[in-house]
Amino acid sequence: MVRILLVRPGSTDFDEQGRIKGTLDIPLSEAGSLQVTRIVQELHETKIDQVYSSPCRSAEQTAAILAADHKLRVKKVNDLHNLDHGLWHGKLVDEVRHSQPKVYRQLQEHPETVCPPEGEPLGVAFDRVKGALERLLKKHRTGTISLVVPEPLFSLVRSLLEDAEVGDLWKAECEEGGWHAIEVEPASDLTWRGAELSKA
Repeated sequence: MVRILLVRPGSTDFDEQGRIKGTLDIPLSEAGSLQVTRIVQELHETKIDQVYSSPCRSAEQTAAILAADHKLRVKKVNDLHNLDHGLWHGKLVDEVRHSQPKVYRQLQEHPETVCPPEGEPLGVAFDRVKGALERLLKKHRTGTISLVVPEPLFSLVRSLLEDAEVGDLWKAECEEGGWHAIEVEPASDLTWRGAELSKA
């Protein structure tokens, strides 16, 4: 069995302003740095074998601090980049809610059917994330690994690993800080119970 510590990076200025960050490379804010300090303190006594990070600045900064506390090096996973929100990048969530109410509701109720303008369809993102998780789970069959990924990618990863609903991605967009532990048990045919890894 492998234990996965899914970690949200600390907040950025965009999170605090309620803006859509997607694949934008935004550093931790002052408040975000304090959140990371708290996360590292909470996980200080937990044995971690490897820390992986999304390729964005807030995740890399969070992962570096966590890894340093455990005397580890961070490994960046390019396929765990955040959702590409295309022309929505930088917009306020409320701005999209008011200007495109139908699309806003559609992403809440049927997220798999939505593609942001010039962005990445959620089904494509599921395939990408599914592949990255499968590779990590084949490499780590026991022990504890940490994945530092921003929202809303955090919600996608969690839904795949727990075979659960994605939830409200608009609400998740500006959530930050914190962590969630998931235990995944390998089956004999190298599929993964508790992680359906086939939603797309």
